[in-house]
Order: sequence, then C-alpha cells, then structure tokens
Amino acid sequence: MKNWLLAPVLLALITPFAMAQNVHSNKEKKEDVARHRAIAAAHEAAAKCLESGKSDDICNKELQAACKGLAIGKFCGMKHEH
Repeated sequence: MKNWLLAPVLLALITPFAMAQNVHSNKEKKEDVARHRAIAAAHEAAAKCLESGKSDDICNKELQAACKGLAIGKFCGMKHEH
C-alpha cells in the first residue's frame, strides 16, 4: 500500500529537475536550429556526392570537411549501417 503513495511523491520531486534540463534561451534554440540545418545541408551534399558516382572515400572526406566543428564523430553526428 505504501508503494502507490511513494510514486506520486517521487514524481513531484523529480519533475522540476527534469523540466529544468530542457529549458533553453531563444538564442540557444536558434543556434541549435542553425546547427541542425548545417548538418542536414552537409548530409544532403554527401548524398548528392554519392549520387554523382564519386567514391565513398571522397564523399566521406567532403562530409568530414563540411561538418568540422558542427557535430560529434567523423560522420557528422550520424552513422547508419551498411
């Protein structure tokens, strides 16, 4: 019987901390949006590079150059399986 009382209490204690983690200023949101758009543009360019018939190595190098400083990892923050 005590367990059903404990859950609402824990939720009430944790919720403010969880909500505080997601609060960003307008400036931070705009910067995040711009970063996502830049990453998307780099990935679109990589897709076009591959469509053009260039090798994976060349396209990956171009992607790495376009994403330098934008995202984590050598695949610009995104990697998929092959």
